[in-house]
Amino acid sequence: MWDAAFISAMGLLFAMLLRWACRTLPGEDWQIMAAVPVAKRDSATWVGANLTYYGLFVSGSCVLGVTLFLVLMGAVGCQARISLLVVLVLLGLCVPASNVLARLVEKKHHTLTIGGASFLGVLVTPGILWCANAIAESAANLPVPMVPALASLSIAYAIGEGVGRLACISFGCCYGKPLADCSPWIRRAIGAHGFVFSGSTKKIAYEGGSLGKEVVPIQAMTSAVFLGIGLVSMFLYLGNHHFAAVAVSIVMTQTWRALSETLRADYRGGGTFSAYQVMAVVAAIYTLGLLWILPAEPVPPASLAAGVTALWDPVVPFALQSLGLAVFLFSGRSRVTGSTLSFHVLPDRL
Repeated sequence: MWDAAFISAMGLLFAMLLRWACRTLPGEDWQIMAAVPVAKRDSATWVGANLTYYGLFVSGSCVLGVTLFLVLMGAVGCQARISLLVVLVLLGLCVPASNVLARLVEKKHHTLTIGGASFLGVLVTPGILWCANAIAESAANLPVPMVPALASLSIAYAIGEGVGRLACISFGCCYGKPLADCSPWIRRAIGAHGFVFSGSTKKIAYEGGSLGKEVVPIQAMTSAVFLGIGLVSMFLYLGNHHFAAVAVSIVMTQTWRALSETLRADYRGGGTFSAYQVMAVVAAIYTLGLLWILPAEPVPPASLAAGVTALWDPVVPFALQSLGLAVFLFSGRSRVTGSTLSFHVLPDRL
């Protein structure tokens, strides 16, 4: 009963957040959150660095995902510090890879790809867990159960990306096709829920040329799908159905990733079937193969209370704050927009 109440409360909060985001974030005033002077331009103005809501949402989603991972791992008796080591190593590989893979696929130096980063994460996670298992067994004789750990990571990924997609609404990236170019049944299905972006610095404006046009709200659709998949998978996990939780969270999110690109209009590399769609299909097949060969492991019944207790380790809040700051500094400073700042004294307040 408590598990269902917890998941239902999360679902309600996510629904409220997504409803607010769909109404608010396509607007021009929800892209740049601050501009910081970094160099003098002339006697009266400064060159500014733009800090974005994109970075705020991405960093917040990473912290949320890691926190959820720690809770789910703690729920089956895993130490928070070992779990934290696993996820920090994984993020240390995947966050930089989001830029490197975008360069390889899209030939752009100043963009990020979550699809590419998640693909790398699916590939390397078993190896990272194997190393963590060896360390945990030798140090404390507390092995990390492979399948529950995979399930925890995949649930955290689904929910983290579900919230992180709000960043794409804010920046106007990962945008959908104009509704006028879609088939009649898609237009009927979306109805009056299409997005209309405003602001010349939105990516949909300077790259897609669709500013002011009604487009498929693909970012919100992906957010809703991923959050729903994550919550269903969490319910399975708390019911000790770990194999099913992995299968649902990874296979369904990657299937949606491959299918949803047919509704996107942003550049995804050459070819009718993009590299990111190939990555998604490979990740789904790879995950099913892993589940076929991995053995079932004895783990205690999941306890949310034990999972929340695992967060009381004093290392955890420091690590989460440091992670949030690091991800914000990496993703929050806009590489494609600039600003000019000037400062003056208010005479009437002297």
